[in-house]
Amino acid sequence: MLRGLYTAASGMIAEQRRHDSVTNNIANLNTPGYKATNSVNRAFPEMLLSAMGGSESQDGPVGKLNTGVFAEENLLGLMQGDMTETDRSQDLALVSDILVNGTTFDASGKSVDANGNVTYQPQAFFTVQDANGDRRYTRNGSFRTTADGTLISSDGLPVLGTNGQPIRVPGSWDNVAVSSDGSLLDKTTGAALAGNPKLLLTRVDNPNDLIREGDGLFRYEGAPQGIAQVQNGERVEVRQGYLERSNVDSSQSMVDLMSALRAYEANQKVVQFYDKSLDKAVNEVGKV
Repeated sequence: MLRGLYTAASGMIAEQRRHDSVTNNIANLNTPGYKATNSVNRAFPEMLLSAMGGSESQDGPVGKLNTGVFAEENLLGLMQGDMTETDRSQDLALVSDILVNGTTFDASGKSVDANGNVTYQPQAFFTVQDANGDRRYTRNGSFRTTADGTLISSDGLPVLGTNGQPIRVPGSWDNVAVSSDGSLLDKTTGAALAGNPKLLLTRVDNPNDLIREGDGLFRYEGAPQGIAQVQNGERVEVRQGYLERSNVDSSQSMVDLMSALRAYEANQKVVQFYDKSLDKAVNEVGKV
């Protein structure tokens, strides 16, 4: 009887985490460059006693005996967000559609071949520098400039150029044009600015190697060969005067929110049922 109680309780915890993930997506619906996360529920590991014995869990009348589900992870969805025009010279948006040997990716940026091998679509990011001097990556191009002309993120982190140094433009940024490859040009003449400054656009081969740090920033935790500077011809475009909107689907988020709530309530009723059953077993059956 208690096994069912544990199963229902684990279901409540899993649905609570799923609910938290969806509400976080909804809260960032209007955050530029925000990428939605999806909570993944998986079968709870087999009984600890069986695992300690090193043997497979015993099959019952309806298959292997598990103890419920748990919210194992939040998967990051890096689908391209819609573009919104701002006409603000420091607002920059990335349009990324990098190909891999002609592989066709689905809407989620994943491709599965005939042998079951999974390939994820590489993604491009702006590169910023945190307070510790480490590189972080973002799709939030809502930038601004300091008094000395340094281009910084909305959180005050300097935006890096291809030389590894913060982008700094003397004078007014309104006179700067940003080309599709991230080069900074004089808006009047079309010539490159002094020092040929260019935004450092970073390509991440497997987006699942990114760890979300908050405020639209990601840190890379994969192999060194899985990250590099975006090269010409890789179908990555910078658009000045635009911002990439959040890729959260508001309609689907509301459906997921209601689904998590109803599943939570269903598990809650199971817990209440077991509580009443245990109450009868202790207070009524015990008197007989």
